[in-house]
Amino acid sequence: MPASISNGYKLYEQPFPSGDYTFTQLAFVVDDLVATARRWVDLYGVGPFYVLPSGSHEGIYQGEPVTVLSQIAVSQAGPLQIELIQPLEDGPSVYRDFRRAGAGTHHIATITKDYDRAIAHYERLGFAPAMALRTPGGRVAYIDTSADVGLYTEIIEESADFVRALRGTALACAGWDGADPIRHLGGAEAPAAGAAL
Repeated sequence: MPASISNGYKLYEQPFPSGDYTFTQLAFVVDDLVATARRWVDLYGVGPFYVLPSGSHEGIYQGEPVTVLSQIAVSQAGPLQIELIQPLEDGPSVYRDFRRAGAGTHHIATITKDYDRAIAHYERLGFAPAMALRTPGGRVAYIDTSADVGLYTEIIEESADFVRALRGTALACAGWDGADPIRHLGGAEAPAAGAAL
């Protein structure tokens, strides 16, 4: 069914894929979190961006234990959450690998109720997780699909807390009036530009 948008173009929309293949997030690795968020606001009218406190997560990268330190900012653009990630250290991670080529689109994310089955799906296709992390919201894995589609695929284990946060961001952005475009949560400070370079 066509839907009109303000510039007069018609969009012929279809339902999103269901289950594990519903894309919920598009993420970018950046050198300056706040400056990039401001550019999204200025260029695309996307906002507000919520800057979270920096976080450290334990996990496995290429079979070895790692601690990954980063800071993120999130907003919503239509059906997709926009996530900006600024690595805050130069240790081994999928973010460091990506930064060798500069900042840009890093991954597209899906949420799954059955994390192990989702990982097995990609392993059957020849993709092992490049990095897996334990976060307060659950398990997360990054599948290196970059040679095939140009970016990583992030698998997020569904949890009530994560879905609640995702929904809260989407609702706040849907009703945004343009005020206070960059919002620091939980005492989050802006990271230094290029902190992990």
